[in-house]
Amino acid sequence: MGSRDRNKTSLYKKLEQLRSATNSNSVNKTSIVVDASKYIEELKERVEKLNEDVEILQNSSKQNSLSAQVNVETLEKGFLINVFSEKNCPGLLVSILEAFEVLGLEVLDARVSCSDNFRLEAVSEQNEGQSYNSIDAQVVKQAVLQAITNWSDDQD
Repeated sequence: MGSRDRNKTSLYKKLEQLRSATNSNSVNKTSIVVDASKYIEELKERVEKLNEDVEILQNSSKQNSLSAQVNVETLEKGFLINVFSEKNCPGLLVSILEAFEVLGLEVLDARVSCSDNFRLEAVSEQNEGQSYNSIDAQVVKQAVLQAITNWSDDQD
C-alpha cells in the first residue's frame, strides 16, 4: 500500500508543478492537463511568431548590411563630408575616395577612424578646371551613398 501512496503523492506533485508552470487555476486532473495543452499551443504559436520575426530581421539586415549616416555641408569652395557607420568597414574608405575622384573632388583634409566603427570627416573642393557650381551637396551625398551601397554589395 505504501507504493500506491508514493505514486499518488508523486502524481499529485507533478500535477501541481504542471499547474504552476501553466498558471492554471484548475483543481482536477483533467482540467490541469487541458490547460497545459492550451498553454503548449500558445507557446508553439509564440515560437512560430518569433521565428518569423527573426527571419524578417535577418532578411532586412542582409538588405541593409551596412547602415551609414552621411552628411554633406557646402563650404565656400567645397564640401564638408561626414560618414559614420557603427561597423568597422575595411575597404570602404577606398570606395568613397573613388567616388570623390569620379566627381572631381580633391580631398584637402581628412580624418578617418576604422577601429571599432567607421568614421570619415573630409574637406574637399572641386579640382581646378571644373566649375564650382557643377555639383552640389546632394550630388556628393548621393555619390557617397552609392559608393557605400556598392561596397556593401561587394562584401556579400
